[in-house]
Amino acid sequence: MSEKQTGTVSDRSTSGSIPPEVGNNSNVDIALTYVRNVGAGGGHVGQKELVRKIDWRIVPIMFACYTMQFLDKVLINYAAVMGMPKDLKLKGNDLTWAATSFFVAYLVAEIPTGYLLQKMPAGKYLGANVVLWGIVTVCTAATNSFTGFVVARVFLGIFEAAIAPCLTIITGMWYTTSEQPPRFAFWYCGLGIGQIVGGLVSYGFQQIKGESLEGWRVMFIVLGLVTILIGSVTYLFLPDTPMTASFLTKEEKVVAINRIADNQTGIENRTFKWSQIKELAMDVQIYLIGLVILLASISSGVITTYSSTLIRNFGYTPPIAALLNMPSGVVSLAVTILSGVAVGKASNRWLWIAGLAIPGAIGGGLMSFLPKSNRAGLLVGIYLVNSIVSVLIIVYNWLSANIAGHTKRTVAMSLVSGSFSIGNIIGPQTFQARDAPNFYPAKIAVLATQASAALAAIVLRLYYGWQNSKREKRSEIPHSLPEDYKWLNLTDKENPNFRYVY
Repeated sequence: MSEKQTGTVSDRSTSGSIPPEVGNNSNVDIALTYVRNVGAGGGHVGQKELVRKIDWRIVPIMFACYTMQFLDKVLINYAAVMGMPKDLKLKGNDLTWAATSFFVAYLVAEIPTGYLLQKMPAGKYLGANVVLWGIVTVCTAATNSFTGFVVARVFLGIFEAAIAPCLTIITGMWYTTSEQPPRFAFWYCGLGIGQIVGGLVSYGFQQIKGESLEGWRVMFIVLGLVTILIGSVTYLFLPDTPMTASFLTKEEKVVAINRIADNQTGIENRTFKWSQIKELAMDVQIYLIGLVILLASISSGVITTYSSTLIRNFGYTPPIAALLNMPSGVVSLAVTILSGVAVGKASNRWLWIAGLAIPGAIGGGLMSFLPKSNRAGLLVGIYLVNSIVSVLIIVYNWLSANIAGHTKRTVAMSLVSGSFSIGNIIGPQTFQARDAPNFYPAKIAVLATQASAALAAIVLRLYYGWQNSKREKRSEIPHSLPEDYKWLNLTDKENPNFRYVY
C-alpha cells in the first residue's frame, strides 16, 4: 500500500456515517485554527530547506532523550556485574523482581499518560519527565537494600513511561507518513548508541576502586546528572507543536502544518473524546499491534536486562563482559537504520518485522542449544537476538500512521507501550535462579517468541489489506465531507478517505 492514505470523497465511512458534531469547534484541530487566523501564505518557503531545519532542531533532542532513557533503564544490566547484588545483599530472584518492578510501574503509569498527553503539551511533558527520571537515577546510587532499590526502579518506570508516547506524537506532528520511518529510526538509534556507550561506561566505572563509593554508584550519579541536563534542554528548546515553534517564521509554520495534512491524523486537539476510546476498544488492529509488541518485547526484555550476566556466565570477567556487550549496540544500530530507510522507501513494515524475526530466532537457537564451551557461537547468538529490538520502532511508526483521531491515537500509543511493559515483565521472569547458569527456559522463550511475533505481523498485514479492500469496494450512497475534513479529528474508522499502510 502506498504511504499516502488515498481515497475519494465519495467513499462511505467504515462506521457508516460522519459524526454529526464535526462542525463543533472542539473537533477542529488547533492547527487548522492557527492557519485560518494567520492566513495561507508560505508560498516562497522551500520544502526541503524547511524539513532540514526541522530535522536539526527536533530529531537530535528526541535522540538524546531516547539514548538516556535506554541507558538509565538498563544500568541494572551493567551494575549486576559490577558488585551491586553483593552491596545490596540481593539473593535468589531479587534482581529479576527489581527488573520486573520497573515495567510493572511503567505499565500502570501508561494509564494516566494517555489522558495527560491529551491535555498537556507533549514537549513540556516529555522534558519534565526526563528531568524527574534523571533525579531518580541519581538517587538510586543512595540505595542500600533490596527494598530501596525496588522503590527507585518503580519511580524510574513511572517517569520513563512518557518517552514512547511523547516521541511518537511529536514525530507524527512534524513529518509526513513517508518521512516518518527514517526519523523514528534515527531517534530510536539511541538504543544502539546506549548499548555501545553503556558497555564503555560500565568498563570505565569498574576501574574505580574508591573506598567510599563503589563504581556502580558513581555510574548512576554521573548518568543521572547527564539525564537531568538533557531533560532541561528538552523542556526549554523542544517545541510542543509547529504553531509554537520559535525557530520558525509564520510562513514556515503554515507550510509545516499544511504539508502533513495528508497524514489525516492531525497535530493537536485537547478535547478528550470517550467515543474514540470506545472505538479503540472495538478495533482489531490495536490488539494485533499489541500482540506483536508483546512477543517482541519478551526477547528484548531478556537481552536488555541479562545480556551482561549471560556473557559473564560464559566465563568472562565483569569488565570484559561489559565490553563484549557493545557489539549488541552495533547490531541494533544496523537493523534500525536499515529498516527505517527501507520502510520509508517501500512501506513494507510487516515484511521487516517478520524478516527481523529470522536472525532473532537463529540467535535464540544458538543461545539455547550450543554448549557452554562454544563461547564465540553463544556471543553471536546474543548479538543476533538484538535484531528484534527495531521491531518496536517499526510498530510505533505503524501505529502513528494507521490510527487517527487524537484521543484514539494518544491512548493507543499508551496501550501499545503497556504491551511493551508486559513483554518486559514476562521476559525477566523467565530467568529463575534455579535455572542458573545456563538459563535454558529463558533462551527457549526467546526462540519461540521470535517466530510468534513474525506470524502476528503477517496477520496484521492481511487485516489491513482486507480493510482497504472493503473501503474500495463500497458502493452505498456516499456522504460528503467538509473541505477541511483532514483537520476535524476524525478517526481512521470515521474518515472514508483514510487508507491503512502496511
